[in-house]
Amino acid sequence: MNITDDLHAFLWLDPSTNNANTYFIKGKKRILIDPGHFSAFGHVRDHLTRLSLSPEDLDLVIITHGHPDHMEAVRVFTGSSTLIALHASEMAYMKGLAPNYAAAMGLTDFQPQLLLKEGDLMVDDMAFQVIHAPGHSPGSLCLYWPETKALFSGDVVFNQGIGRVDLPGGDGEALKQSIQKLSQLEVAYLLPGHGDVVSGRERVKANFDSIQNLWFGYI
Repeated sequence: MNITDDLHAFLWLDPSTNNANTYFIKGKKRILIDPGHFSAFGHVRDHLTRLSLSPEDLDLVIITHGHPDHMEAVRVFTGSSTLIALHASEMAYMKGLAPNYAAAMGLTDFQPQLLLKEGDLMVDDMAFQVIHAPGHSPGSLCLYWPETKALFSGDVVFNQGIGRVDLPGGDGEALKQSIQKLSQLEVAYLLPGHGDVVSGRERVKANFDSIQNLWFGYI
């Protein structure tokens, strides 16, 4: 699915497997967001092939948070020149959660090359904003691309839904604060970790309003 000429959504539509949406940004540097499960990476590979690309052509993989359905497929890039980026506090959370958490995903001695923090992120000539958005997990990040008004929201906020808070490290109050912070951005494309893309500023705003009215009373 083409969002813009340089932004592509590889949406996961198979209900039989819990796997994340993956997004691809094509600029001077090629960026992949949330590669998903290792066993389901053929889905991403097929989409890249349609764009005449392969995983070896990617410069940067950004992980929104450390759950396996979003990051397990970074195994594909082991030993390659592709850089892996994760929020610094999510890496600390993963290390504290269980000694062998990453190894259980086939990521022995996992260490991302880039540990992100809230603030501006320049990738060659592309400017992004990294937004620390805890609640679903302590180090969840959202990525905002001001040029296109695109918000990659991971599992913080979806089309008519929110990330669950009953997993280790979940925090309902933190999630509400994160969603309120995100709702202040000027967003034309809400690109969630699961489900449908929300396109159009009015639809995105209505989605935030609906979520706050419907879900905030339950978390």
